[in-house]
Amino acid sequence: MADAVTILESWLRCDILAVAGPPLEDRQELLAYVLAELQARVPWCPHRLGPLCRQLANQRHDLLAFVADLDRDIVSLAGYYRVAPARIRAILQMQALPATSADRWRRESLLRREWGEQWGVVADLVRELAAGVVRASSVIENLNSRLRTYFFLRRHLGADYLDLLRFYLNHRRFPRSEHPERVGRSPAELLSGAQQPSWLEQLGYRPFRRSA
Repeated sequence: MADAVTILESWLRCDILAVAGPPLEDRQELLAYVLAELQARVPWCPHRLGPLCRQLANQRHDLLAFVADLDRDIVSLAGYYRVAPARIRAILQMQALPATSADRWRRESLLRREWGEQWGVVADLVRELAAGVVRASSVIENLNSRLRTYFFLRRHLGADYLDLLRFYLNHRRFPRSEHPERVGRSPAELLSGAQQPSWLEQLGYRPFRRSA
């Protein structure tokens, strides 16, 4: 059973959820197959495979959400060069191979001859396309975790609270940052390059200053 689960995990990681993988329809079929095979083995290890199968079943659409955007970008790039999407996907799959792989260099050599003078530009575009793929919700979760501490006031301040929060976050100066040039400056100041009054002064309040 362990060997079978290892193979299924490898398919899930390297073929279904990888950026350089097949089109969405094929991934959906593969995911359904992997899920069915795992569910068939749940009685042998229910405390581990049971929760895993439930997560895969409940999140199968979210897990593959990135593929629809990726497929659309591949089709768009293929349409620009008037080639089949499979030719763009072949470059994507080649670039995903390790730099030390002999198969990678063999494939690249074939693709270079196939594309001719267009190779350099196309390879760079495919590389940028792959780099822009986001396969997780971690970006949104990170943003939500930063905003969540402010939401407890929303019910007291009403719907306008979000506008006030946006203004505050854009004009509050950073007390610390990994980038020294940002310390003591607000996002609005960094964007405009000009110093601005404090966010309270911009709202019409007079800051308290301790007298000597």
